[in-house]
Amino acid sequence: MKFLKELFHKNEHLFKKGGKFERLYPLYEANESFLFTPKAVSTTKVHVRDWLDSKRLMIMVVIALVPCILMAFYNTGLQTALAAGKPTDDFFALFTQGAIKTAPIIFVSYAVGGFWEVIFSVIRRHEINEGFLVTGILFPLTLPATIPLWQVAMGISFGVVIGKEIFGGTGMNILNPALTARAFLYFSYPVQISGDKVWIPHDVASVADGFSGATPLSIATNTPAGGSAVEALNQASQQFSNLNYGFMDLFWGFVPGSIGETSVAACLIGAFILIATGVGSWRIMLSVIGGATLTTVLLNFVAGENLPGILSLPPHYHLVMGSLMFGAVFMATDPVSAARTAKGKWIYGFLIGVFTILIRLWNPAYPEGVMLAILFLNIFAPLIDHYVVEGNVKRRLSRVTA
Repeated sequence: MKFLKELFHKNEHLFKKGGKFERLYPLYEANESFLFTPKAVSTTKVHVRDWLDSKRLMIMVVIALVPCILMAFYNTGLQTALAAGKPTDDFFALFTQGAIKTAPIIFVSYAVGGFWEVIFSVIRRHEINEGFLVTGILFPLTLPATIPLWQVAMGISFGVVIGKEIFGGTGMNILNPALTARAFLYFSYPVQISGDKVWIPHDVASVADGFSGATPLSIATNTPAGGSAVEALNQASQQFSNLNYGFMDLFWGFVPGSIGETSVAACLIGAFILIATGVGSWRIMLSVIGGATLTTVLLNFVAGENLPGILSLPPHYHLVMGSLMFGAVFMATDPVSAARTAKGKWIYGFLIGVFTILIRLWNPAYPEGVMLAILFLNIFAPLIDHYVVEGNVKRRLSRVTA
C-alpha cells in the first residue's frame, strides 16, 4: 500500500496547476480521497464539531441502504419466479437471479451519473463530491426491475444535471436529485414506471396463468366506493396464488413494487443505523409517520358509501405500503434539501406525511404520493426555516425588551 501511495503521489505534479493534465485534477483528487488519506492538512488551529465529514456521512447512508439492496435482490428474484410459475424455495437461486436483473440498473445509474459529475467537476475545476454515492444508489432503488436501461440513463442524467448541477452542485440544490430523476421518468415514461405490469419480467417466456403484477397500492386505489380496501387486498391474495398482501408480507416486503422500497423491515434497519450515527434526522422520520398516521385516522372517520374505498385503509397499512417508509428514512432526511432547524424539521416532516396520504387518496392517477410530497416540501423547506428563525428572534427580542 505504501508503494502504491508513493507511486500515486509521484505523478501529482502532472495534475496540479500548470501540469500537463491540470484540467483532470478532480479525477486525481477523487481517486486520492477514495484510496488514501489525503496528505493535505490544516496548518492552523481547527475546530472539530464532530467526527462526521461529507465522506463519512455519505458512506454511512450507503451502509444503511445495504439491507434494502439485499432485499431488492431477493424480492426481484422472488417476483420473477412467481411470474414464471417456478419454485420459490431456493433462496440462493432467487437472490442470484434478482441480483443479475437489478445490478445492471445500479451500474448504469452510477456510470452515467458519475460521468456527469466528472464533466461538471472538470469544467468548474472543483472536487468531485461524495454526494453522488448516495444519489447513484437511491435512484435505482426507486425503479421497477423491468425499467429499460436507457431510461435509467435518461433519468439519472436529468436528476444530476437539472436537479443539482445547474444550481451549483452538491450543497446548492433545492430538490432531492434522486427524486427529481424519478419524477422525470414518471411523467415522461409512465407506462414503464407505473401500472399493474411493472413486475412482469421481459425475459419470462410464458407468464403463469392468472398472474397479476398489481402493487398493493394500485389494488387499494381501485377499491369501489364504499368498499373496504383491506378486503380488496385479501380478495386479491385469494384470487391469485402468486400474491399475498397480508400485513406481515407487506411489512417484510415480499410483494410487487419498486426494487428497494417494498421492505419496511429493511428501511427500519437503515433508520436505526442513520439515527445511531447521527446522520439521519429522527425528527423528520417520526414526524412523517405522525403526519401520515393522523391524516389517515381523520379520513377513516369520513369514509362512506359515496367516497373512494381507499379512504377505509387503516394507518398501519399505509405505513407498510408503497414507498412511504423508504421516503421517510432516506429521501426526506436529505440534509441539503430538507429543513435544518429543529422545529422546522418537525413541520417539514409532518407536512410530507399529510400530503403523501392526501395524494394517495384523492389522485387516482397517482396512487403513490411520497415522491411528490417530498419534492413539494423541498421547495418550501427554506421558507419553513425562515419563519422558524424569525419567530425565535422575535421571542428573544421580547424577552430583552421585558
